[in-house]
Amino acid sequence: MARITRENMTQLCRKIVHVKLKWTLLERVSVFREFFRFIWDRILACSIGRPARYRRLTSRLASPPPEAGEDRGLQALEDPKGMIGSGYNADSDLVTLKISLLGDCQIGKTSFVIKYVGDEEEKSCLQMTGLNLMDKTLFVQGVRIAFSIWDVGGDNSSIYHVPIACKDAVAIFYMFDLTSRCTLNSVTEWYSEARKWNQTAIPILIGTKFDDFVQLPPDLQWTIITQARAYAKAMKATLFFSSAKHNINVNKIFKFIMAKLFNLPWTVERNLTIGEPIIDF
Repeated sequence: MARITRENMTQLCRKIVHVKLKWTLLERVSVFREFFRFIWDRILACSIGRPARYRRLTSRLASPPPEAGEDRGLQALEDPKGMIGSGYNADSDLVTLKISLLGDCQIGKTSFVIKYVGDEEEKSCLQMTGLNLMDKTLFVQGVRIAFSIWDVGGDNSSIYHVPIACKDAVAIFYMFDLTSRCTLNSVTEWYSEARKWNQTAIPILIGTKFDDFVQLPPDLQWTIITQARAYAKAMKATLFFSSAKHNINVNKIFKFIMAKLFNLPWTVERNLTIGEPIIDF
C-alpha cells in the first residue's frame, strides 16, 4: 500500500513539475508576443498605409500669430469657443481632412506647411523621397479637425506619388513661385495629373513668396497676376497670394477650406489691388 502511495505521489509531483514548466514557457512566449506586437505597431505607425496619429495642439501652438490684415472675427473660425489648449472632450468626433500640395521644386511648399503647422515637433513621422506628411489637429465648434497634409516633391520622380497623395483629398493646393513664371506654367501639368485621380477636391491656386514678388517691377507683377487669374478661372479655383516668411494668407487659406466644407459663416474678401496679396475667385 505504501509502495502504491509512493508511486502515486511521484507521478503527482512529476505532473506538478510539468505544469509549472508549461506555465513558465507560456509566460515567456506571452512576453515575446507582446514585444513583437509593440514593434509591429511602431512599424505600422510610420508606414504609408497608416499616417501618424493625430495629436492635439499644445497651448503654445494653439494660437499662431495672426496674419497681416486679419481681424479677430476670423480667429473665431479656428477657435470659436476658446477650447484649444484648455482640454477637450475625449468623446468628441474626429474629422480627418486630407490636403494635397502640388507644384515644382523650391517654390516654398514645405515652408508654407511648416508655417501653418506651427512647430518643428509637429512635422510628420513620415518623410520619404518625394513625399512628406505633416498634420495639425484643432477644434472647430466642438469638433476635432485633423488636417493630414501631403506635400509632394516637385522633381520628376515625385510624379509617382501624385495618385496616393490626391486620392480622397478634400482639397488640392496647386502652388507656384510668384517670382518664377515657369513654375506658374507648370501648374497646368500638375492640375491635369491630379484630375486623373481626384475630380471632386476643392482646387486652390497659391502663389508663394509674395514678399519677394512685390519687389518686382509693377508691369511684371501685373503680367503674372493676369496669367494667374486666368489659370485660376480655367481651373475653377480660388487664387491666393501668400508668404510663409511673413505669414500672409497661410492660416486664411485653411480657414477658407473649412468654411467651404462645413458651411461656416465666414467668406473670404476679394482683393485685386496691385501691391497687396491677391485673393480672387
